[in-house]
Amino acid sequence: MIRRLLFLALTCIGVWIGGLLWFAAQIPQAADNPSARTDAIVVLTGGSGRLQKGLDLLADDKAEKLFVSGVYRGVEVRELLEISRATPEELQCCITLGYEADNTRGNAIETRNWLKQEGYRSIRLVTASYHMPRSLFEFRRVMPQVEIIAHAVRSENYRQDDWWRWPGSARLLISEYNKFLIARVVSFLDGGAYL
Repeated sequence: MIRRLLFLALTCIGVWIGGLLWFAAQIPQAADNPSARTDAIVVLTGGSGRLQKGLDLLADDKAEKLFVSGVYRGVEVRELLEISRATPEELQCCITLGYEADNTRGNAIETRNWLKQEGYRSIRLVTASYHMPRSLFEFRRVMPQVEIIAHAVRSENYRQDDWWRWPGSARLLISEYNKFLIARVVSFLDGGAYL
């Protein structure tokens, strides 16, 4: 009995490690189709460089509007623009803030609702590279009919090359992998259904 339990435990650990290595290989190094134009740009708050990248894409006319999902209550467009050192007059009219989401699943639902309201069918999704696999999974699950172009932003907190040599990067990747697994399990238990 003890041998069987030990074998089962070692098998589970081996599968988990194999999955982690697969997950690390899925993390994008750059943006997909950087020259393509979409109906909207969607930025998920929570990391450095994301909002600035979204504003740069909007200024480069890569979409009609920018939607920032998961903004803290009380933050306004002008404040975000000032923080990002953009010219408020040029971009302020084309930015919408979402205040409802507090996690990736919430970002997907909040974005879906906004897209329906606007009548949009394609987005460029901007988030950190390590966060992209889970974000794409959640967004595609919620809105399978919407075209999603991934636009990964490199984070200062995550070293993609040789991540296993950097404790902070390894912890971040393991945490994100575990959240990805939980999202997959929840999806399986829900039968793929979403609100």
